[in-house]
Amino acid sequence: MIGRMTWARFLAARLRWSGATAVSFLLSLFLASAASALASDWPMFRGDPSLSGLASGSLSDSLTKLWEFKTGAAVKSSAAIVAGKVFVGSLDEHLYALDLKTGEKLWRFKTQGGVESSPLVLDGRVYFGSEDAYLYALDAKQGNLAWKFQTGDKILGGPNWVSAPKGDSKWVLAGSYDFKLYCLEASTGKSNWVFESSNYINGTPAVARGQTVFGGCDALVHVISLADGSVVKQFDAGAYIAASAALSGKHAFVGHYENEFLCFDLEKGTNVWSYRDRGFPYFSSPALTETRVIVGGRDKRLHCLNRKTGDPVWVFGTRGKVDSSPVVVGDKVVVGSDDGFLYVIGLETGKELWSFEIGRPVGGSPAISDGRIIIGSDDGTVYCFGPKKGGTP
Repeated sequence: MIGRMTWARFLAARLRWSGATAVSFLLSLFLASAASALASDWPMFRGDPSLSGLASGSLSDSLTKLWEFKTGAAVKSSAAIVAGKVFVGSLDEHLYALDLKTGEKLWRFKTQGGVESSPLVLDGRVYFGSEDAYLYALDAKQGNLAWKFQTGDKILGGPNWVSAPKGDSKWVLAGSYDFKLYCLEASTGKSNWVFESSNYINGTPAVARGQTVFGGCDALVHVISLADGSVVKQFDAGAYIAASAALSGKHAFVGHYENEFLCFDLEKGTNVWSYRDRGFPYFSSPALTETRVIVGGRDKRLHCLNRKTGDPVWVFGTRGKVDSSPVVVGDKVVVGSDDGFLYVIGLETGKELWSFEIGRPVGGSPAISDGRIIIGSDDGTVYCFGPKKGGTP
């Protein structure tokens, strides 16, 4: 076997480098490869703490179903993908860990309620909520319980995370139907602070710039200091909010039940623009690019808007409501629909590039890693799609 130093001498001899230069080159390749692997992970709902809905890499133009895994009930949870493992919940009261390449079950963990919450994978642990009112922390390798924290009602939204203000630990955030947002120590489950709203918290709190932003069934967009849980600002959205907001810079983007999608300026405390089309609610969370906002609607359509003005760019029609939250990967948009199809749509054109008929509503949101799409369906199955054999990865 050729060792690392042997490779360095080989390169030095071939390229007339010094041994130190060759070793440095190899190390840079290793670090670049490691960084690329980390970048391809999808560790939580919408991919990152700001809930941008952006995936790294690209998708093949020739996709096919690679595997499927049957659970015991509908899969509304959106998967997390880290280090070649898929973590996803089911309404059969379990969280599953699957092998990304094969779909083989690695382990499962039983709760006392349906798991609609999307898991968060952080520092070797998996965090998720359940309809049994607990937030769970599990060891990602074996699925063993590290701790659980009881709230006053079910947890449907996925948790998020932030580094503690002193930088000495990490905190996990989760909203509950008991009207409260909880901030817990990731290592122990100990409570740091609790913020109480006046109605259900359904979505995942978005995190950026020392603040967390979320909407609720109290029709307010709450901007909360992560340091102590105090109110920074509150916006009246005009109707209750079931979706999660997405953050970019000083702006927050979110839709509500009274048929309107909004952009807020978090610094000025103003509404920048609003978008109305047909008279149907928005339960989907948006994906953000530098110039566009893409969001699903219960009008059976996917909407692409100008990010600066809120003007429509294109609209893609399906045959069922689009509660699924779209993901942008390269020049493509991936989204499910209650018409039973998974769609891949051109980001620039809004034209269908590929679709797959699952046959039952696809209300969960896609997770994308290494050119593979993971998504669940009401048929109780987790699906994996990727490049056809011989296709472009």
